[in-house]
Parts: sequence; structure tokens; C-alpha cells
Amino acid sequence: TNCLTMVWRLFRKLSEEQQRYEKQLIFEHPAFVKLCQRLLQDARRMTRGDLVFSLHAVVNLGVPQNTLLVQTLVRVCQEKLNQLDNRCISVLATTLAGMDKDKNVSALQAGLQLLVEQRITSIRDIFTLHNLMKCIGRDAPVFLKKKLEMAVLKEIDHLTFPNALRMFLALVAMNYCSIPILNACSKKIQENIHDIPFRQIIVILEACCSLQYRNIKLFSELADYVNSTACIWDKRQIMLFLSACETLVFQPTELMGIFAEKVTEDPEFLNLKNLLIVLRMYSRLNYVPRDQKHLFFETLHSCLNKFLPQISNAELLKAAYSFCILGYLPHHALDTLMEKDSRNELLLSDDLHKEQKEMMLHCVKVCMELDSPSFTKPAFVLTENSSSLVSLSLRKAREALIELLGDENMFQQNVQLPYKYHIDFEIKMDSDRKKVLPIPATDDCTDSSVQRLALLFVPPSAFCLGSTHPQGKLAMKKRHLNKLGYHVILVLNKKFQEMTNEDAVEFLKGKIYPENPFPLSEVTVQDNN
Repeated sequence: TNCLTMVWRLFRKLSEEQQRYEKQLIFEHPAFVKLCQRLLQDARRMTRGDLVFSLHAVVNLGVPQNTLLVQTLVRVCQEKLNQLDNRCISVLATTLAGMDKDKNVSALQAGLQLLVEQRITSIRDIFTLHNLMKCIGRDAPVFLKKKLEMAVLKEIDHLTFPNALRMFLALVAMNYCSIPILNACSKKIQENIHDIPFRQIIVILEACCSLQYRNIKLFSELADYVNSTACIWDKRQIMLFLSACETLVFQPTELMGIFAEKVTEDPEFLNLKNLLIVLRMYSRLNYVPRDQKHLFFETLHSCLNKFLPQISNAELLKAAYSFCILGYLPHHALDTLMEKDSRNELLLSDDLHKEQKEMMLHCVKVCMELDSPSFTKPAFVLTENSSSLVSLSLRKAREALIELLGDENMFQQNVQLPYKYHIDFEIKMDSDRKKVLPIPATDDCTDSSVQRLALLFVPPSAFCLGSTHPQGKLAMKKRHLNKLGYHVILVLNKKFQEMTNEDAVEFLKGKIYPENPFPLSEVTVQDNN
């Protein structure tokens, strides 16, 4: 056991390339073969500590799991399971977490779960609890996950910074989002933020995504740290961080501005994969650099043009879609895309992602028309009521509008527009925005003095996390409705639903009649760009 453990300790300090070379030398060494044979013979006579540490070393050195040696050690661990102390349980749990499921491993895991359930009240060590959480995995019963959570919370005051990092991964392995544990870990991480290796920052963000845990303060602290130390990170590292933020729909504004500058100064690092990642990040988070907007777009456009000869159809569509979401038309790429579309090369009948591609292609075509410099605001927009029924989430808004305007003929609901756009409520007003006009009287009106208002009641998921900044698709819709002649009012429906009926009426009054401002202005969102 001591020999195997020492070999493993030396082995794990090597680089991946060195490990591959050394592993071959170890396995071919005659002394290693004899050591394994001795281990196989003496497995049942070993102490509990030697047994679990030997299994741990053998598995981590890469001895195949289907060998007689590994399977024998697993079976002997199963036989001696009740003799293991908490330290041995922790080592065994760590080993099993890295093994593939087979008959013997599954049986040992099931036995370990039962043992953990019996002894959980006696385990006081956070590190041991972390290992057990990783081992029992996502298939463990909820009551056992809950027991482990309570055991961790009892010892949470003794949580150290390294254990806080490990606990994130343990909860991911268990597929269990414990808000109290995650909050405690986040606090410990924020206290030691300057000691976190870059790779661990990415792991934390990926864990938050897996657990659907949203902690704006933690994300902001991490973004500020990377932003303040941006000079020591290379462009790929910053891109990796921004990509992780994008999966959380969190917009680190300052860092995105710094990274945009780095891209325009040195775009050579942008291979096709990186280019698509950058386009996806900036389009979804709806970020455009204020000072270098044109240069930034031209730089990315130039990079895309370089890859056009070898780019796949799917990648071309993704790139064009991202550009269009941002309101920029990459003409050369769009010409190539439309040629492929005319030859029916973009959408294959057996494509698993056909619906998504159809949606993206539709958006591209709409942007090519509405975002074109030659497009002029139409004097008349053909609309139709898709349904007289109002969804449950919009009933409060409808009732407030009726009370405010006095009649349901003063607005339209569920309005369907060209280009597949839909608005919740449409209101028509005179040029001074002082008087609401009845809908029937203005149905066929092309008078430019009539102002059209589009009220959109949108969920929080349409905005970047913790802000009122619209994500890319909502920003595009707002831009296009403006092009069609609408003044768009975006309302956070969640906040609106929390208002009293009187406040809801006053709020809408303040938005429809600009001379009557209403203090709850945060419910109406603005496009920060």
C-alpha cells in the first residue's frame, strides 16, 4: 500500500504528457506486476485503511476497472464495509466517484449509501461530507441528500476556502441546489477572491449554471476581479470567462468593453470557433461598445470573411444570426447564406435542429429588410387580433387599461404584426401624446400624426441577470417595432403583477401620458445601448 500510494503521489504531480509516458513505464515494469499480484493475494488480509488506499491508488494510476485486481478490491471493500471508519469511508467515496458504473461498483455504492445514512450524524468533518456527497451522486434518494445538507450546515461555521470550492462541485455531482450551503460558499469565495486560480473561477460559474444558482453579488465580484486583473490574463482566458457569464445571462459590462478593445487591437487569435463564441456572447447579452462600435463590427466581419470558403452551413447561419441580432448586416456572408438557402442547402428534412434553424433564418431575413438603410417607416402597418382571449398574466394589465382609458375600444390586445411580431397591447394617440384615439376610428388611418404605442409585458428571463437590460432577441424586436413606427414600452410583468390595482393604473398612466410620470420607473426597462 505504501509503495502504491507513493507512486500515485509522485505520478499526480506530473503534467498530462509526462503522465502518459510514465504510466506506460510503470505498467511495463516487472516490479509493478509483482506488486499487483501480491496485492491480489493479500487483499482479504489487509487492514481497512490499506485496502481503501490501495484501491484508490490503483484506480487513479489507471489500472483498467475490468481487471481481476480492481474487481477483487471492490468486492473485498464491499465485504468489509461495516468495518470502515469515517476516514476510510471518505477515501472510498472519492475513489468510487471516479469509477464507471458496473455491477460490483453499483453494489458497493448502494452499500455505502446505507452506511452513510446510518452514520451521518457522527460525521463532523466537512471534507469527509464533501467526498460522500460526490460519491452518492445524483441518483441518491432526496431524503439522503437532505440529510447530508443538514450535516454540512451544522458544520458550516468551520467551512474553509478550499472546502468552499470543493462543495460547489459536490453539489453538482449530487445534482442538489442547497441555497444555504451555496450562499455560505459564495461568501467564503468572495472573502478570498484574490486567491482563486483562473480555472477555479470558470468551474464556479459552470457549477452555478448546472445548479441554476444565481448570485449576482458573487458574479459581480468575480467579474470585477477579472476586470481589475485583465492585464495578466490572455484573450482566450477572458473569452472563456465571458462565455461562462453568457450561459448565466450575466453581463459584465466593463469587461466586455475591455475585451472588445483587445479584439479590435489584435484579432489574430480569432479562429472560427473563437469568432462564433464572441459573436454569440455579444449578441445574446446585447452588448455593443459605445466608442468603437463600427470598428468592432468591421473587425469581426473581416474575420468572418476569411473563413467563408471553409465555413459550414450551420456555422454560417449562426454567425449571420448573431450579427443581425446586434443590428449589423455582414453583406458578403449574407449573400453566401441566401445563395445556399435558394439551393435548399441550409435546412435538411432530417435535421434535429431544423426548427431552431428556421427561426434563425427567419430573423436574418427580417433583419435584412428592416435594418437595411433603404428601409423607410411604413405609413400603414397591417395588424390583426390573433385572439380576443387574454392570458392570465395579462388580465391585470387589461383591467388597468380599461379603468384608465374607459373603454376596451381604446386599445387592441394580442396584436399580430407582419414579420411574425406580436404585441400585447396597442394604443393609438394624437401627435402630442395627450389623447388616446379609439381603435375603430383609426383602423385604416395613414395619418402620420397618429402615434402608435406598443406595450410589451415581458418576463425577467428576457433581460440580462439582475438588470433591466434586454437580451439580444428582445432588443431586436424593440428595434424593429421602432422601425415599423411604434413607440415601445417594455414592462417587467413580474413587478407589474406585484402592484396594487391603483398603482397599476397610475403606472400605465405615467407611461402612456408622458406629462404624468410615475415614480416606479424601474418597472419600465431601457435598452442600455
